[in-house]
Amino acid sequence: MSTPIPNTSNAVAQEQRKRIRELLPKLFLGDYRPGPLNSLTDVPGVKVHTQQIFSPQGTNTGVTSITPREKWLTRACYSGIFTFNGAGELTGSHWIHETGLLHSPIILTNSLSIGAAHEGVYRYAVQQYGSDSLAGFLVPVVGETFDGYLNDITSFAVRPEHIIHGLQNVSSERVREGNVGGGTGMICHRFKGGTGSASRIVEGLDARGGKKEYTIGVLVQANYGKKQHLRIGGVPVGRILMAEAEETAKTDEEKRRRMQAEELDDKKNRKDGSILVVLSTDAPLNPAQLQRIARRATVGLAKVGGYGNNLSGDIFIAFSTGTDIPVESIGGTGSAVDPLKPKPLPMEILDDTSINGLLEAGADATEEAVYNALCMADDFIGYQDRKVEALPLGRLEQIMEKYL
Repeated sequence: MSTPIPNTSNAVAQEQRKRIRELLPKLFLGDYRPGPLNSLTDVPGVKVHTQQIFSPQGTNTGVTSITPREKWLTRACYSGIFTFNGAGELTGSHWIHETGLLHSPIILTNSLSIGAAHEGVYRYAVQQYGSDSLAGFLVPVVGETFDGYLNDITSFAVRPEHIIHGLQNVSSERVREGNVGGGTGMICHRFKGGTGSASRIVEGLDARGGKKEYTIGVLVQANYGKKQHLRIGGVPVGRILMAEAEETAKTDEEKRRRMQAEELDDKKNRKDGSILVVLSTDAPLNPAQLQRIARRATVGLAKVGGYGNNLSGDIFIAFSTGTDIPVESIGGTGSAVDPLKPKPLPMEILDDTSINGLLEAGADATEEAVYNALCMADDFIGYQDRKVEALPLGRLEQIMEKYL
């Protein structure tokens, strides 16, 4: 296996980056408290790895690898998908729609690397479990967003070896954010975007009526939106910053250059960008309930300023580690189950009438995850010396003072 390209970043040193809660501690982010890491990895068993791929020739991309549980190949999670707008790809979605089962890692990368990621998952399974691993029904789940402005996307830099490396090194540590993983070359609301994460704790009951806390975690790959639509806590931050920039451009020459930059910005964002949202919970939910959880990511996205424009790929997937389903072997080989004789599985499923807290928490964590992607990303100089500036945190803090 070849060694992944070293993580030599093209990020530009600037003001210290902070997550949104550290920057704006008074900002209201919902009724539910975050988990210990405020990250997707607060959900027990969920692990993540992010890696960046750079080259002097203009490669600025990466891969995010997510494993839902240790034995993902043989023990499935219930899962559900919601497509807010479908100008994008999430492989394996047909099988999840058909059965509600996720028994694959979730890989997030750029639009032209779907094939390499798909192959990488298969190669990892064969290396780890032998050729018998394909006796199980494995359909890799791979999602993409387009990073072709900051990355020479036609270099096809992501290889199966990167996927294997990521799956070998997934961790339960807090997810790295900003210009990392599949979000390395992404742009959000015309500022530098990328990877962001957050979590929430919802107090509830177990099946016997005892007190129990459930966790819901979110990871986003944010690569969508116009600057004028950006809102933080309901404040039109994007329009305020645009008005200030226009005032700063006092000379005709400065205005001409700015207009040219904005025209280029419009052209390269003609696709409207995309966002992938991964939601996980340890609450025992069935596939229909998880579709509802995935759908609520739209609420969080809308709060920040996402519209789901025509050529935007806004695809959300939710899964539950609170369910544990054996994966069927092809042809029933090695299985004690007779496929012609119906047999129930013993499990607990959450009462639909008690789901509101998880729905709200999923929306709130999605909103915060997008903020974290924006706040943790640095200025970036990418392919053909194209530069995308990060959200100016100092100025954001000043703007928000009058509202908090």
